[in-house]
Amino acid sequence: MKKLISLSLLASSANPSFWRGTEAATIFDATRSTPTYTSKRQTMFCFGEAGPYGRVYLSYDFTDKQDLGDRGEYTGHAWTQNGEDIVTATLQGIYIKKGKLFRLYGLNTVSDGTSHYAIGDIDFVGKTMSFKVAHIQTD
Repeated sequence: MKKLISLSLLASSANPSFWRGTEAATIFDATRSTPTYTSKRQTMFCFGEAGPYGRVYLSYDFTDKQDLGDRGEYTGHAWTQNGEDIVTATLQGIYIKKGKLFRLYGLNTVSDGTSHYAIGDIDFVGKTMSFKVAHIQTD
């Protein structure tokens, strides 16, 4: 579980020096989702395979509390079970709409004691998502 998870992006993105030297562990592409919408909130549930983590289930709540229109904030939860090991995570960050995609920038706290920085894209129309995730060294 201590490995980095490097998740492919749906769209090309800048390759900041932050990602250099990270250990690639797996590709994660969630292709099934169930989005629901209200005037100021979008909720999505999805799942996909994430290498050593196994099948990961994710839920997101997207809001635009400052009425910015093309950007806002999100919170969420992830859950996986691999054998007898269960790992959960809280997800939080910001999103920016880029064309038909929503680009997410997040900081995640994981129940195995790690923290992750994540950048990813969600396509609500195509019902797909993909992320690049790196372990944050906290000590």
